[in-house]
Amino acid sequence: MPTPINILIVDDREENIIALEALLTRDDVKIFSTTSPNEGLKIAWENQIAIGLIDVQMPEMDGFEFVEMLKANPRTKDILILFVTAISKDAKYAVKGLGVGAVDYLYKPLDPYITSAKVDSFIQLARYQSDIIQKNEELQNFSIIVRNSADIICVVNAENYGIISINPAAERILGFKPDSLVGTSVIDRAIEADRIAFRSALGGLIKDNIATSLFEFQFTTFSKSVIWVECRIAYRNRTLFLNISDISAQKSYQEQLIKSKQLAEYGKKAKETFLANMSHELRTPVNGIIGLSNLLRKTELTDQQSSMIELLEVSSRSLLGVINDVLDISKIDAGKFNITRSPNNLYDVLRSVYRLLKFKADEEFIEFFLEIDPDVPEFVVFDSLRLNQILMNLLSNALKFTKRGYVKLKVSVLDRHKNKAQIRFSVEDTGIGIPAHRLNAIFDSFEQAEDYTATKYGGTGLGLAIVKKLAELKGGELTVESELNKGSVFAFTNWYTLATKPKEEEVVGGGLHDFENVSILVAEDNLINQFMLSKILKDWKADVDIVSNGVKVLDKLADNNYDIILMDTHMPELNGYQTARKIRLDFAEPKRSVPIISLSAASFDHEQQEAIAAGMNDVLSKPFQPEQLHAKIQHLVFENGEKN
Repeated sequence: MPTPINILIVDDREENIIALEALLTRDDVKIFSTTSPNEGLKIAWENQIAIGLIDVQMPEMDGFEFVEMLKANPRTKDILILFVTAISKDAKYAVKGLGVGAVDYLYKPLDPYITSAKVDSFIQLARYQSDIIQKNEELQNFSIIVRNSADIICVVNAENYGIISINPAAERILGFKPDSLVGTSVIDRAIEADRIAFRSALGGLIKDNIATSLFEFQFTTFSKSVIWVECRIAYRNRTLFLNISDISAQKSYQEQLIKSKQLAEYGKKAKETFLANMSHELRTPVNGIIGLSNLLRKTELTDQQSSMIELLEVSSRSLLGVINDVLDISKIDAGKFNITRSPNNLYDVLRSVYRLLKFKADEEFIEFFLEIDPDVPEFVVFDSLRLNQILMNLLSNALKFTKRGYVKLKVSVLDRHKNKAQIRFSVEDTGIGIPAHRLNAIFDSFEQAEDYTATKYGGTGLGLAIVKKLAELKGGELTVESELNKGSVFAFTNWYTLATKPKEEEVVGGGLHDFENVSILVAEDNLINQFMLSKILKDWKADVDIVSNGVKVLDKLADNNYDIILMDTHMPELNGYQTARKIRLDFAEPKRSVPIISLSAASFDHEQQEAIAAGMNDVLSKPFQPEQLHAKIQHLVFENGEKN
């Protein structure tokens, strides 16, 4: 239903108004009527009147005067006027009416058919007039938007790409006067390297008759500088409409983000490489110290020498603990730390931790308690290594800062749900306590409760930081309550899935047997480790050759047959990964399939995976015990190999 057209009837006689209303009443018009010209002016002012039927002869003011007043007002000047008159049809009256702004006459007595027809035609004219006014307003508004747009808006001929019109933003963005660009090719605005692609993009749009599209190109400005632009293009009736935005700032920001990401990735890679080297450089000498300590214990020693060897072992284990703490923090921060869960005996882990630290508590005359509530399940799914690490750190801390009284490890169940149990591990001590303002800081790397703590008690300040990070990785919660000079309670709480008791593995008795007639090639660039490995393997009666890098491994293997190769991953000239790949690819059988054990000081899991991917059969991380090495050689040479 169209919007009704407003019609005003002004006649001093009520019966004439009634007659006109009867002729004009219909759904698409709204009639306003009055016998007073002054009232008629008020109605016309307050309502959007499209057509006026005005009587010529009225007592207050005649119709000519009334219409002159309407035409004099901007708000009512466009009303279409039809004079309704009973006076002579003489031309002078018609001329006078048309002169004041009327468009036609209706003569009394009114002919119903003529009246309806004329009014109907003027209703259509009023509608067209209203549409034109609306369209003009829209065009004016659009023109304002185009002229004041922050983007370049231009109309382009689709046949020759000539610019038909362009808004003032062209001068602000490109530096060209808009008039100077009219008639030139829009393709010429792009830098020379982008012109073919720009032309191709516009051509494809026209050829495939695509309504809208979006492209990014580089444009040259009047000052010969280069900017990035985003072109939104619409295609209609063989004409292209382009909205061109300057996106140089966004592009610059994107480039900075990309560079920042590349630098971050480079820094991350450099950090990983540094940590891998650090792991190798730190663990390798510690491996030598521990290995030599084991060898010395097998010689004849005096009591004093045995004590010195014991101190050497304690020092090396302490050093290894610090190295592991630093590397663990680095691995966690680098996102390279994994939690591996499996069914384990929780009681075994708790008793093992207790037994390891009981001697230290006894030496310091500190009471050390282990309390396990009866409802704590024996077998649950957890990472035994990391839980051990959490408890060892918390208990070692408690023992270090407790000079008298006790340390207690208490394990209890807080809640159960189906096959899960919420277990709480709390470590309580009567030590020096922690000031309230330092309770949060103690979990930061390299931080301790007070500045003098490290000087007085020692330590790196990494233990609690590792515990907190491990707790978060395991999905648990770590809390602390402490009172200065009275003690602390650290508690780790987590949900665990219950497990059944795993099948017991058959225990094979007996000591380490000899490797007679087993030929072993050792690749190790550290002289101490060369000596230690040579001594261990020869004690097992193996035939041993030692080389210092991967190139010499290939030379030795070309001339000799070996039952197994023990190879360090970090070596000069050709590292262990490269050497293993060459053996697997370049040698013929059976040398191609010779078992290889990576003697790696790597701390990252992905380095161990890389060793396997390079073709190595197994990985033994430094530092290691002789028994571990023996077991791997035994497995690869005798159980998987052909020797009997």
